[in-house]
Amino acid sequence: MKFYEITFSPTGGTKKVADILSHELAEQIVEVDLCGRNADFTKTALEEDDIVLIAVPSYGGRVPQTAVERWSAIAGKQAKAILVCVYGNRAFDDTLAEMMDIACKADFRPVAAVAALAEHSIVRNLAAGRPDADDEKCLKNMAAEIKQKIDAEYIGAPQVPGKAPTKPAPHSPGMGPNPSEACIKCGLCAKECPVDAIDHETMKPDNKKCISCMRCISVCPVEAKKMNAVITSLGGVALSVLCANRKECELFI
Repeated sequence: MKFYEITFSPTGGTKKVADILSHELAEQIVEVDLCGRNADFTKTALEEDDIVLIAVPSYGGRVPQTAVERWSAIAGKQAKAILVCVYGNRAFDDTLAEMMDIACKADFRPVAAVAALAEHSIVRNLAAGRPDADDEKCLKNMAAEIKQKIDAEYIGAPQVPGKAPTKPAPHSPGMGPNPSEACIKCGLCAKECPVDAIDHETMKPDNKKCISCMRCISVCPVEAKKMNAVITSLGGVALSVLCANRKECELFI
């Protein structure tokens, strides 16, 4: 039996949540990074007795389409799956329901689901610093409950809120940030972009490809990539009321 951690985490928040859970559930972890645009995910060889933690961020209440395509390439082989969606304190809407649908179609057996918090990838002051110490304590307790269920060999599927969408999420033009004068043309943003949406010479984004994941901002060593201040400000105002109250992690088991 192996334990796999499959994540799509462009800015690192989803990976932090996944790591807290995974390290409570297993000593040895096989990591699969869905951000790797050149990886062949069909070669991820699972077995029925494996346990797989699958974590993705919620983009507008949906699973990012890039994550859907790469995750769906992995044959589940009836491996037990722990589904984790991570959001920035607004709501996760239908994300977990969509994850359940994807998991079942890919032949995984969902045994638990978690909705957790991490810093918003665009409006960074929302859920800033999360997952924090309280989140970590909560997630560790959840991991203990999940482990207890798996050890008891009760593998019933969890009931999650929302409804699985019937159509792929529409692709809207991305909001890829342009490089500032501070850019040193190191090429790291272009190399790390999950969808190859950055020109390798100019470091400028192709918004037709961009999925607004903000990975380029998170990896830039000189902070030469920043979101447009007007867009960030307007987004912050629109979300401030919806995100006024602190949301907490939730377990569905």
